[in-house]
Amino acid sequence: MILLTGATGLLGSHVLLQLLESGRQVRALYRTPENKARTKSLFAFYQRPELFADIDWVQADINDIPSLEAAFKDIDFVYHAAAYISFDPYDEDKLRKINIEGTANVVNCCLAFGVKKLCHVSSIAALGDPLDFQFSVNEETEWNPEKPHSDYAISKHGAEMEIWRGQQEGLDVVMVNPGIIIGPPFWETGSSAMYKMIENGQRFYTFGTMGFVSARDVAKIMVLLMDSDISGEHFTLSAGDFSYRDIFFMAADAMQKKRPTMYAKPWMTAAGARLDWLLSIFGKKRVLTLDQARAAHETIAYPNDKIVQALGFKFTPPEQIFAEIFRNN
Repeated sequence: MILLTGATGLLGSHVLLQLLESGRQVRALYRTPENKARTKSLFAFYQRPELFADIDWVQADINDIPSLEAAFKDIDFVYHAAAYISFDPYDEDKLRKINIEGTANVVNCCLAFGVKKLCHVSSIAALGDPLDFQFSVNEETEWNPEKPHSDYAISKHGAEMEIWRGQQEGLDVVMVNPGIIIGPPFWETGSSAMYKMIENGQRFYTFGTMGFVSARDVAKIMVLLMDSDISGEHFTLSAGDFSYRDIFFMAADAMQKKRPTMYAKPWMTAAGARLDWLLSIFGKKRVLTLDQARAAHETIAYPNDKIVQALGFKFTPPEQIFAEIFRNN
């Protein structure tokens, strides 16, 4: 049987659907009954509501050892998609607790219960740091601890160290590093947050670039990697590098909403981040940090050559992804 952590998240729900569509038996972890509603909505969105009844749901938390150990009974393969995503500096402890300690717990259970193979979802944020003369980052780029990183990136890098520790102790592992994941609007982070911004009349854009990838593509690749003999490798997953302006324009067009019209210069995003920090003193959750403000103008490439060569995979272009998501609008 397969165990899936993070089954009620954007990516986890897609992995769950992909596994069930291929006839696998899946035990899916959830923390609260309310979280399962989003997964059910996703199954309905893809017109596969009948598969929802085939899920072996288990209430457990990756930071609660007794419940996690109970979920590992009779498990052969594990997909670890559970993670906390936040760029708010006030969430540092929570990021470390869930992303690093939670991953360590999953790895320890895999080793203790004799799991055959583990697939871990990392992030493009955990890839290395380019040298001053480099303009791209790939799987071989080294992480420089002296460089500034967000707490989220640090937590995902720490999680990767736990995965490689598991490999050294005899666990068969494979890992993916997706870019920004695009999917239907049933969640509050990632592409769903962008949809809300456009819905609310987002006015600004930047020319910084980032790798973007479909949630369905990531799920398909994870299953292909787990079914393969590939082990001890990690792969950058991106359909290509696109500017934030172009992504905003594609999404707005698919949603039949107005495109953003104003270029946000670096000084403007920096000022916005400082204002956001000031408001956070009065209890507002951070939505724009200085790290994010700088990243909005960076033009770093994230090549997908390694996964294309390994699997011959053809990624879905973002414009097509958005068109499929909002085809009924």
